[in-house]
Amino acid sequence: MFVQVIQGHVSDAARVSGQLDKWVAEVAPGAVGWLGSTSGVTADGQVVALARFESEEAARQNSDRPEQTAWWEEMAALFTDEPVFHNSTSVEVDTPGDPSQASFVQVMQGRSSDPDRARELMANDPTDWQAFRPDILGTVSVGHDGDAWTMAIYFTSEEAAREGEQKEAPPETQEMMKEMDELSIGEPVFFDLKDPWLHEPG
Repeated sequence: MFVQVIQGHVSDAARVSGQLDKWVAEVAPGAVGWLGSTSGVTADGQVVALARFESEEAARQNSDRPEQTAWWEEMAALFTDEPVFHNSTSVEVDTPGDPSQASFVQVMQGRSSDPDRARELMANDPTDWQAFRPDILGTVSVGHDGDAWTMAIYFTSEEAAREGEQKEAPPETQEMMKEMDELSIGEPVFFDLKDPWLHEPG
């Protein structure tokens, strides 16, 4: 899988939402290998979007289409600063539930001193997340730019997410999370998408 993360500040969330709807209606039908996208605007006006494709080649084919270029020119005009892009084929998807039903998405970004070890810990995570945190419907983890990462967490609701944060994790989960924290460089940054826009083919 290939994921492109796009972020930057915008002044009008409604216009951004409309432009994304336009992409789904007019550009997506001809997009090769598009798997879906997650996007939204934070309370302080920062848009964060994750576009998922089957492969980097499929994403490149889509970006080369004139329809895509025309659409992006309109989208770019909605940013109040220069948007930032992160491209990656280092993607892990976990779906204990149905992420398309999420009404709250939290995007985290940070850096790791040992990205390979961090991926290994996540791959071998012993936690039964469906039992421990039924409010979490899925996650998309993206490693990019060497030691950086972006993770989108899909929740049933913000209220359920806040309640879930207060729960004490099982000992094995605490152990895994402690090592993840030790690998972290600095503090992660959180982007709360309280009105997430979730798009999928069809």
